[in-house]
Amino acid sequence: MLVLNCSTKLLILEKMLKSHFPESLKVFGAVMNINRGNPFQKEVVLDSWPDFKAVITRRRKEAETDNLDHYTNAYAVFYKDALAYRQLIEDHDVINWDQVFQIQGLQNELYDASKAVADPKQLTTKLTSFMAVHFSPVSSPPDTHFLTESPPRLTYLSVADADLLNRTWSRGGNEQCLRYIANLISCFPSVCVRDDKGNPVSWALTDQFATMCHGYTLPDHRRKGYSRLVALTLARKLQSRGFPSQGNVLDDNKASISLLNSVGAEFLPCRFHRLILTPAAFSGLTQ
Repeated sequence: MLVLNCSTKLLILEKMLKSHFPESLKVFGAVMNINRGNPFQKEVVLDSWPDFKAVITRRRKEAETDNLDHYTNAYAVFYKDALAYRQLIEDHDVINWDQVFQIQGLQNELYDASKAVADPKQLTTKLTSFMAVHFSPVSSPPDTHFLTESPPRLTYLSVADADLLNRTWSRGGNEQCLRYIANLISCFPSVCVRDDKGNPVSWALTDQFATMCHGYTLPDHRRKGYSRLVALTLARKLQSRGFPSQGNVLDDNKASISLLNSVGAEFLPCRFHRLILTPAAFSGLTQ
């Protein structure tokens, strides 16, 4: 195991990961954030350098953690060899197996390789698989002709909005998610439409892997074109900073799939896999 701390080597790694798109997108996004101030206190672990076969981004060990917070306790994975990845996580110092955590990646062997190491340690492994998408370049501000009402107030999210986002996110509704969303809002780009009273009615934010997430419009404000405006504006904001504008969508989310098709988003050939791993001691305590 090797922790890559050298800023020069991290910039080299960022460039190397580009040649492995789209499978390396999650790790690439995390490494980009590390190289641009590291607001989420991440670090990179590899099996070797520079000819690595497996690379993982993780939370720094000195960072404050909550053992039930799988949102923050998240690892992104890319490997050239699934066996090398499995051997890397078998090293006890790479992953904290004593807390609830998640693993994210865009490679099909990720679940089997992770589960093979987790099972003997008596952790349950829950897999959710998504379609992975990438937004085409957005070279100019989105046209607002498609809006059904007068142009709205377009701005960004505030930490004060975290409670609303926690209550409306299908993955949320708990203390850990509330804290995680507040951290995302503080650290990364977001976009939202506000009503006349200043309340958010439609929004999207960016996670620790530079992924566009939690795109949502309140029911009373749907079919007005807000979701399209928010998605394109956030994609353009990320692209202007050099980030890939990537996202994920569940196969049965017809509304989001229709929106993505309408804006010309590319559905990638690989799928996004999110694994949530729970030690036996915490079984039944998490969502």
